[in-house]
Amino acid sequence: MALEITDATFEKVVLKSDKPVMVDFWAAWCGPCRMVGPIIDEISSDYEGKAIVGKLDVDANQEFAAKYGVRNIPTVLVFKDGEVVGRQVGVAPKTAYAQALDTLL
Repeated sequence: MALEITDATFEKVVLKSDKPVMVDFWAAWCGPCRMVGPIIDEISSDYEGKAIVGKLDVDANQEFAAKYGVRNIPTVLVFKDGEVVGRQVGVAPKTAYAQALDTLL
């Protein structure tokens, strides 16, 4: 399962991580988000120990969604050394998310 990330934990978990971090910005009412959710959970298992993979509920945690210009969900951002190095808006196949992390490992 992907890690639950909140506004309170974002800086520690994402921005200060020494590993690549993938964050799925989602909401419970979003149909496409429910399609991406299981893929993100699989990626989390596949990259355990190599990368951090988490989900941020944009309804409950709006600070970092706004900071990174997340206007449409699902949006998946990839971070390296606290900087955004990848962005996927909308539903994509699992390989797209895996490739985004593979290029950083």
